[in-house]
Amino acid sequence: MIDIPRATLPKALDIPQLYFRPPTADVPAYKPMVIPPADLERPEETEEEETTEEPVTPTLKIPVIDIQMPIPETAVVITAVTTAIVAVATTSVTQSLFEPIKKKVQKQLQSKVNKWKENQKKKKDSSKNSKTE
Repeated sequence: MIDIPRATLPKALDIPQLYFRPPTADVPAYKPMVIPPADLERPEETEEEETTEEPVTPTLKIPVIDIQMPIPETAVVITAVTTAIVAVATTSVTQSLFEPIKKKVQKQLQSKVNKWKENQKKKKDSSKNSKTE
């Protein structure tokens, strides 16, 4: 008997199966808008609906000028007052916080400007002296 060597092969890799789902798209949809024709009239057999009038806005009569000023709604007044209070409070607080910082920065900048002016003056004087000699 002939001794034939046998090859020992490794086991096959376990590759997971991929499931491919085709992409889906959301197709835009809209409700069609119905535009009535220009010559549309109410059918004769229907009754006309009663229209309600808008409530009259309260007014304030100024007697000297004889002008009637409309009074705004409560919600509008509350919103305006709240906004004004917040704006004034914010301005007051930030001004009191930033005023000392502003003064310190202003002093430092002024000292730098003064030094720069002195240096420029010295340069001018030294250049005049060197020309006269």
